[in-house]
Amino acid sequence: MKIAIAQLNPTIGNITNNSQKILDAAYQASQENVRLLLTPELSLCGYPPRDLLLYPSFIQFLTHKLEELAQQLPPQLAVLVGTVTANETATINGEKPLFNSVALLEEGTIKQIFHKWLLPTYDVFDENRYFEPGKKPNLLQLSLNNNSQETIKIGVTICEDLWNDEQFWQKRSYQHNPLQDLVNLNIDLIVNLSASPYHLHKPELRKQMLQASSSYYQIPIIYVNQIGGNDDLIFDGNSFIVNQKGEMVLQSQAFTEDFKTFEFNAKKINLNPINYLPTIEEEELFSALVLGLKDYAKKCKFTQVILGLSGGIDSALVAAIATEAMGANNVLGVLMPSPYSSDHSLKDALNLVKNLGINHHILPIGDIMKTYDQVLNPVFLDTEFGIAEENLQARIRGNLLMALANKFGYLLLSTGNKSEMAVGYCTLYGDMNGGLAVIADVPKTRVFSLCHWLNRHQELIPNHILIKPPSAELKPGQLDQDSLPSYDKLDKILERHINGHQSLEEICQAGFQPSLVKQVFKLVKRAEFKRKQAPLVLKVTDTAFGTGWRMPISGTFV
Repeated sequence: MKIAIAQLNPTIGNITNNSQKILDAAYQASQENVRLLLTPELSLCGYPPRDLLLYPSFIQFLTHKLEELAQQLPPQLAVLVGTVTANETATINGEKPLFNSVALLEEGTIKQIFHKWLLPTYDVFDENRYFEPGKKPNLLQLSLNNNSQETIKIGVTICEDLWNDEQFWQKRSYQHNPLQDLVNLNIDLIVNLSASPYHLHKPELRKQMLQASSSYYQIPIIYVNQIGGNDDLIFDGNSFIVNQKGEMVLQSQAFTEDFKTFEFNAKKINLNPINYLPTIEEEELFSALVLGLKDYAKKCKFTQVILGLSGGIDSALVAAIATEAMGANNVLGVLMPSPYSSDHSLKDALNLVKNLGINHHILPIGDIMKTYDQVLNPVFLDTEFGIAEENLQARIRGNLLMALANKFGYLLLSTGNKSEMAVGYCTLYGDMNGGLAVIADVPKTRVFSLCHWLNRHQELIPNHILIKPPSAELKPGQLDQDSLPSYDKLDKILERHINGHQSLEEICQAGFQPSLVKQVFKLVKRAEFKRKQAPLVLKVTDTAFGTGWRMPISGTFV
C-alpha cells in the first residue's frame, strides 16, 4: 500500500482555502497511485480554532465543506482529514458539544469518524474548553485497494494521544494510554495526525518519544504535523516515520509545506534508515521566527512592516528577521535620535540599513522632547529628572511609529527581548507598541548568539553592535547593567524561575546570590501588568509570555 503525508499550512477559519489545500494534495497523491493520504490535526479548519468553535455557523460550514470535500476527492483515494464534529449526546449526558476528530473520506462519502482521546489543558492548550474526549480506540481497517478484500489495521491517533506512554515518560498524565489500547488490537500501523506547536528542542523530543514507543511496541509510527504561524504559535512540521525497530526512515522538511510518499507492506515501511542530524539551535530558532512573522503578516493581510532602529542589538535582530520574512523592500526602519543618542548608535543603525538593504527614515525627536518639557514644566517644576522623563522619549518614539503604521498600513514590530519583558525593562505605550513582539520569547543572551550566527558568512549585523554594552540611551552614559544584573546571570535566573518554575529558595541553593534572586523575583512580579498589555509574542520556548502564561497581576506569592 502506498501512503502519502501532506504537511500543510492551514489558515485558521479559512475552511474553503484549507479544503482546497487538501484537495490539491489529494490530486497529487492520486497521480502517484497513493491509497491513503494523511493530513494534520484539524487540517480543515486550522489549529487552534479557539472560540470560533463557539459559533454554530462555523461548525455548520465546517460540516458542509467536509461533505463537499468527500465528493470532490479522487474516488480510489482514502483521505484522513482533521476536523470538528458534533457530539450528538452532549445535552443528554452533560458533555462538551464537540469532538476533535479525524474523518475518513473515501468513494465520495464520510466513511468513518475518529475522536481524539487525550485533550491537553497545559501551556497553550485548552481543549477541554470545547471538546469531549473520545471513549474507544480508533481502529481503521483499510483495503489495499478498492477491489481488494485484503486489509491492513491502522491505529488512528490525534496529537496528544501519543504523549502518554509511561514506557517513555515513566508516568501517566492521563488515565488512558491510547497507544497501548491500539497495540492490544493487533494493529499493523499507527498514524498520528498532529498540530504540535514548536519550541526549541521539541522536534528532537518528539522523535525520541516516538522512536522509543515504536521500538517498545514493535509497531511503525507515522507522524504528520502541521506547519505555519497561527497567532503566537509556530508549527514546525518535521513530520517523520519510524519503523518497527524505532529507526527513523523518513523526515519531512521543517518550517515549510511538504509532500512525501512511501510503501507500506506486511507491517514494514519499505524505506532504509536515515541519519537524523539535529539542526543548529540558532538556525532552527531563526527559521521559526521568520515563519512566525511571515505567516502572521500574511494571514493578517499585511504586506509591509515597520520598526524602530536604535542602533542596538535587539532591533538589529528583528530587522534581520523581518528582511528574511518580508523581503528588504517591504521593511521600513525608523531612526529617532534624541540628544542622548550616541553618534555611534546612529552610525550603527545606518550601517545595518545598508547591510540589509531595507528602507529607512530619520526622525529626530529633540524638538518634540522640548515641547513635552514645556507643557509639563508647570507640573514637573522642582522635581528631579527621572524615569518619567526617560519614558517620555520611548513614548514619543512609539507614537511616531504608530502614526507611520496607521498612515501607511504597516505592521509595527516590537523589538524587546524576553529578558526585558520579564523584568519590565520596557516602556508601556512606548517601545512596547506594536502588533507583534517578534523576539519577546528570546532571552538577551540568545539574541547575541543569533546575531553572531547571522554573521557566520558575512557581516549583516554591524560588528560594533555586537561588542558595545547594551544601553537604552535615555540619559547620558546610561547602560542596562546600571539597573539590571548582567544578562548572563539574569537569563540563568529567569530560565529557572519562568521555564523551570523554581522557587526563590531553590535558585539560591543552586548558587545564586540571594539578594540578586530577590531583586529579579520582585522585578518579574511588578512587570506582570505590562506583559498583559504587550503585543502578541511569538512562542519559541516552552514557557512564553503569551497564551500559556497565566499569572495573576495582583497576586502576592512571590
